Amino acid sequence: MRRSNWFGIVVTVFILIGILIPEAVHAIPAFARRYKVSCTVCHAPFPRLKPYGEEFAGNGFIIPEEEKDRDYVIAGDDKLRLNRTFPIALRFDAYAVYEQDTTVESDLQIPWGVKLLSGGAVGKGIGYYVYFYMTERGEVAGIEDAYIHFNNIFRTNLDIMIGQFQTSDPLLKRELRLTFEDYRLYTVRIGESKTNLAYDRGTMLTYGIDKTRTDMVAFVVNGNGKAVADEVSRKFDSDNNKSLGFRLLQGIGSAVGLGGFVYYGREQLTAGPENEITYYGPDVNIVLGPLDFSGQYLRREDTNPNFQLAGSKVATDLWIAELVFSPKLDRSSHYITLLYNQVDSQLDVDDYETLTLGVTYVLRRNLRLTAEYSRIFTSVLFEEDIPRLIENANRGVLGLVSAF
Repeated sequence: MRRSNWFGIVVTVFILIGILIPEAVHAIPAFARRYKVSCTVCHAPFPRLKPYGEEFAGNGFIIPEEEKDRDYVIAGDDKLRLNRTFPIALRFDAYAVYEQDTTVESDLQIPWGVKLLSGGAVGKGIGYYVYFYMTERGEVAGIEDAYIHFNNIFRTNLDIMIGQFQTSDPLLKRELRLTFEDYRLYTVRIGESKTNLAYDRGTMLTYGIDKTRTDMVAFVVNGNGKAVADEVSRKFDSDNNKSLGFRLLQGIGSAVGLGGFVYYGREQLTAGPENEITYYGPDVNIVLGPLDFSGQYLRREDTNPNFQLAGSKVATDLWIAELVFSPKLDRSSHYITLLYNQVDSQLDVDDYETLTLGVTYVLRRNLRLTAEYSRIFTSVLFEEDIPRLIENANRGVLGLVSAF
């Protein structure tokens, strides 16, 4: 299916808005309780992180100048520092959804998700973060993010994360978005492939060059998501292959960041043919006062996504553009989000295109109300494993998101 002209129109509008409007002069509530600060120190609004929130997470979820011995249990061992109180928080998401041209058009998704979160220091320069989905879409989803973070290895800007995380985190963090509509380019799997840019298990390394404002991220992961371990082999990975990724981000001035991303992996579901997966593409972030624009293009190429003996290559173009308007910056009571998604694949069954307008109202710093409208230009709905094309349909969502 050919990519429509909507993407060009949307990006043009975003860029014009960013030019014409002049520039104005993973944290959780447990951290706010510990340090006795407002959620706005790290979020604008929650769960969306400000630069300080990114720095806080990068420091292993501590504020170094606020660390006191009284916050820890000192056991007479200089290699042991235990939190005096165990940091824990709860997030609750609930939605009412109307989606045109589906079998069930109206649905009360209350709650859509309930998850327990915890994070903090394991020791000096070592932090952790984990959350457990007690319910997601009505079922226990289990652990999603779960990792140990080693900060400033060898007193350099090198950090290492070991555990389970999203391979898209160096790009746009899905868990921090303000919309019910997802970032589709990171979640789509092509054909029968098990690989995407969402959750996976492995190791991530980050390194920053302060003088040039250059950030680099590299990771190695299993490449097959967060599937449960095989009952016989007790292994998470389904083959011997591992996937590699690298992201480079260059800051330009105080307002612009330009990045590039590459990813390579191989997968083999059975003893049959392999599929090689490659992602590559640029991204941009522009912050002009109350406007925050992020755009990304990725090209995904699969050599044999359906694992057939005489398989053929499939190319997929992935686009996203997001503009967030914060009229009073981190003190705003409302936020407006414009989000464009497109998946344009040679396998038409994986095509997807939406344009979403979302409004967030901050009732409390840790409770926000949302309303959004999506125009679904193209989507494929599977009903009893039979694909059905949906075109030019509407979706409306009212939501409540809280963390405490």
